[in-house]
Amino acid sequence: MLALEPIDTAPGVFRPDPVTQNEAAAMFRAVLNLFARWDLTDEQAATLLDMPVRTYRRWKAEGPGRISRDGAARLSNLMGIHKALRIIFSEARRGYAWIKADNAAFAGASALDIMLGGELTDLMRVRRYLDAERGAW
Repeated sequence: MLALEPIDTAPGVFRPDPVTQNEAAAMFRAVLNLFARWDLTDEQAATLLDMPVRTYRRWKAEGPGRISRDGAARLSNLMGIHKALRIIFSEARRGYAWIKADNAAFAGASALDIMLGGELTDLMRVRRYLDAERGAW
């Protein structure tokens, strides 16, 4: 009979958020510019960031409040989508337009339609698709 080693179930050492609040705030400012280039409504932008429209509008006008781990992950994925599009398309305008174009990879829906599902995994799906298209690493 095989002897199994005991599993350590003790709580681990505290790990701080992988993204600082300053880094998250910088990503938020960059994403505001990206949303403008994508020509998104405040309602669409708020859905992508998983926040009430009222909060999004306040943050857009006054700067972000405390950004949660989930919020930082959303911002990171949006920046990854932007980066992949800039690599794939030599003309930035084509990359910005791609977000709203019908796409066979998404059963005829646009990447924006997928992302507006509102879940973090919806953003991740579009990012993974683009990373695969550009040859990820």
